[in-house]
Amino acid sequence: MLNALSVRNIVLIDQLDLALDAGMTVLTGETGAGKSILLDALTLALGGRGDASLVRQGQESGQVVAVVELAADHPARALLRDNAIPDDEDVILRRVQFADGRTRAFINDQPVSASLLQKVGSQVVEIHGQHDDRALVDVATHRAALDAFGELSAEADAVRDCWAALIEAQQAVTEQRALVAEALAAEDYARHTVEELSKLNPVAGEEEELAERRQQLQQAEKAASDVVEIDEILNGPNAPTPTLASLMRRLMRKIDGGAELFQPIVDALDASLTTLDRTGDALEELKREMAFDPAELEDVEERLFALRAAARKHQTDCDGLADVLAKYAGDLETLQSGETRLKALEAEEATARARYREAADILSVGRKKAADALSKAVEAELPDLKLGAARFIVDHQADGERVSAAGYDQIAFHVQTNPGTAPGPLLKVASGGELSRFLLALKVVLADRGSAPVLIFDEIDTGVGGAVADAIGRRLSRLAQTVQVLTVTHAPQVAAGANRHLLIEKQMVEEGAFVRTHVRPLDKAARQEEVARMLAGAEITKEARAAAKKLLAAVG
Repeated sequence: MLNALSVRNIVLIDQLDLALDAGMTVLTGETGAGKSILLDALTLALGGRGDASLVRQGQESGQVVAVVELAADHPARALLRDNAIPDDEDVILRRVQFADGRTRAFINDQPVSASLLQKVGSQVVEIHGQHDDRALVDVATHRAALDAFGELSAEADAVRDCWAALIEAQQAVTEQRALVAEALAAEDYARHTVEELSKLNPVAGEEEELAERRQQLQQAEKAASDVVEIDEILNGPNAPTPTLASLMRRLMRKIDGGAELFQPIVDALDASLTTLDRTGDALEELKREMAFDPAELEDVEERLFALRAAARKHQTDCDGLADVLAKYAGDLETLQSGETRLKALEAEEATARARYREAADILSVGRKKAADALSKAVEAELPDLKLGAARFIVDHQADGERVSAAGYDQIAFHVQTNPGTAPGPLLKVASGGELSRFLLALKVVLADRGSAPVLIFDEIDTGVGGAVADAIGRRLSRLAQTVQVLTVTHAPQVAAGANRHLLIEKQMVEEGAFVRTHVRPLDKAARQEEVARMLAGAEITKEARAAAKKLLAAVG
């Protein structure tokens, strides 16, 4: 319920703190006293559109605070938690309107967007007037109202869950089809790449090894001619070893003949021959180590260049070729297994669609029964509201091809105001006074099923006679047994049925300084006087007071 309303510097309201009670509260006052201003202020706190003209003249800003008490399981509390707003015992909605047109919104003292404030406010308070059509135009609202009346929340939740599962299955099929199509489009290239790279069989680190071996072989190739030349000098026809050996033998024979003066030369020749032998051994060892094979260099270069060419082609390095091979092999595998996977996903989609259809059919049947029951329940309220010849029709259209989270039913509230006329949407068929009475009848029927906890009716009794006003008052009283009702009225029959009576009046402050709107709770005597004024007009007579006393006693 709406526990309190605090208003500062809004139009004619300079300062107002209003405590409210459960049941039915009626607000009365002369035309121009400020009843509409009070509702405008509340609408602002509920997230309505801001307007710089709402700020009291001469002030920089105005502010409205609405304190609401909600049940622990009320949907608005879940909305607060979803937006990380403290879920306190009381929900405090606050709106600041600046004179330059800016506004700021707060919930439980936490800054929020105006749209979030409006979402929370719409779940807490509904404001209805003779020309207010918000609850009667939106088809989604009609469907939700019908589901609440028919107690179809479980069925609606089942459809919503099945719809979500169907959408997920459809997305999976779409994604798999795209994968298969992509793989199919690139099949020839993928097969060629897999064949090419499989034959090449790239190995990580191979490029570095081949480059190092190639460098070794190239060095060996360059040194080969020098080795041949050395071998020719040491071992060819003109090799020094045989000549030196022959010379050393001749000199040794001379030494044996007594010419010892050649001994130093013989010793030197012997050392030279030993050195040449070691040089020859070193040469043979070098030749064995080099063992240069031109064919091997050719093979190494061919392999290295093939790897590098493939890497350039696939825009990677040589070590990345294995990943390229794995990718295209995977593409081929996707193509091979993709069709099987696609068929499985399509089967899952068909199952999900069948489950959705089953749940939607159950919900649609429930809505058809609820539509008939709602029509009868609203029509039962119409005779006392002087709409006995009218019909209230819940137009239920089911389209099996329509798939949505809410099922495939379209729900619209239609009326027929007179026999022989064509039924149609409320706003197109009903007049202003008829519209308000249809709305009241509908609200009475839906009061305990999905209604906001606070209902505000703004002069819905305008233009109706005493009997109809009395019927309206009795139905508002019935509503107040289930939800909190605030009613702005000019009808004494409606005012008499309230639990609490607030008088809205203008006050002059400081002898002509400025005028302000004031709200005054009325006691029993003052309430009787106000009802008498509503009965008599400007001059309150004894007869009016007597009639007011009788009216209050009859209702009480």
